[in-house]
Amino acid sequence: MHVPDGFLDAPTSLATGAVAAGTVALALRGARRELDERTAPLAGLTAAFVFAVQMVNFPVGAGTSGHLIGGALTAVLVGPWTAVLCMTVVLLVQAVLFADGGLTALGTNVTLMGLVAVGVGYGASRLLVRALPRTRTGLLAAAGTGAFLSVPAAALAFVGLFAVGGVADVSLGAVLAAMGGVHLLIGLGEAAISVAVLGAVLSVRPDLVHGAAHLRRPADLATRPGLRTEEPVR
Repeated sequence: MHVPDGFLDAPTSLATGAVAAGTVALALRGARRELDERTAPLAGLTAAFVFAVQMVNFPVGAGTSGHLIGGALTAVLVGPWTAVLCMTVVLLVQAVLFADGGLTALGTNVTLMGLVAVGVGYGASRLLVRALPRTRTGLLAAAGTGAFLSVPAAALAFVGLFAVGGVADVSLGAVLAAMGGVHLLIGLGEAAISVAVLGAVLSVRPDLVHGAAHLRRPADLATRPGLRTEEPVR
């Protein structure tokens, strides 16, 4: 999913850079409402996890491979605005230190994985949370579906950008075919990893999960493993 240098023309790259910069500016303000002393460490851990897992590719067939994007997972764990910041930091470090995604394409990658993937993944999960039972299973199903949808959404967004400003010697049809079908399979892996990680965190510290706020009623918290309720002062 990382877009290298030379795939999009300068105007398109500048436009996505402006979109990314504006999104990050909004996220810096929005994250203040999502983070506190308890949840800030989770944001750092989540960013480190996404960074590490994005470096590992898994095969999806026909000589192709994919990796976790992590936008939907991060948004459910720490909130959408904080997720944008986490993804931006991950993509910046990867581009500068590992040449994974071009520097001139950094704005494009932040737009695709930090805006589209986060926005679609979190938005879909929140809509489904309202429709599904207000349980841990319902949350995992919603998050998994959002994670799945986030991958082809980001892939199709890139196809749209390539249609507008693509300069690489690849036909639009070939790009659409490569990004479309393969990323549906990658989305399945994204969903599976996201559900596994979110389920593990919910089992230990559901009180830290941003997307589980609707589960944090006194009766729910009292029965969650890893949490203790204090006796009232007499």
